[in-house]
Amino acid sequence: MSYYFKATLNTSFDDAMAKTAEALKTEGFGVLTEIDMQARLKEKVGVDFKKYKILGACNPSFAYKALQTEDLIGIMLPCNVVVTEQGENQIDVAIVDPLAAMMAVENAQLMPIAKEVTDKLQRVIELLQNRN
Repeated sequence: MSYYFKATLNTSFDDAMAKTAEALKTEGFGVLTEIDMQARLKEKVGVDFKKYKILGACNPSFAYKALQTEDLIGIMLPCNVVVTEQGENQIDVAIVDPLAAMMAVENAQLMPIAKEVTDKLQRVIELLQNRN
């Protein structure tokens, strides 16, 4: 079982970031956090790394449902989205598969919520592929 969904975009990194945020928004997700791994790795360990950002995406309605079902599910939130430069104008956007992530949590009541979130995130990937 794969733990992510992925689309490859033929565009600039900045354009891919904008398209990703826009696609997430269409499915009710906002970006709560943005971690620039390229900058962090340079700062903390002095290495050069490709453009690589981790976005923490959240759909508040589904986060609330999940928190009502499993109090400590916040450990698994938000949904991570990775935007990575693989080459010139070749950007990968990968999103965690919530169903795969929820397999570690033994609470059957979470699975319908995870399925709905999975469907939304798959639509985000499809939207990115179609706009490519």
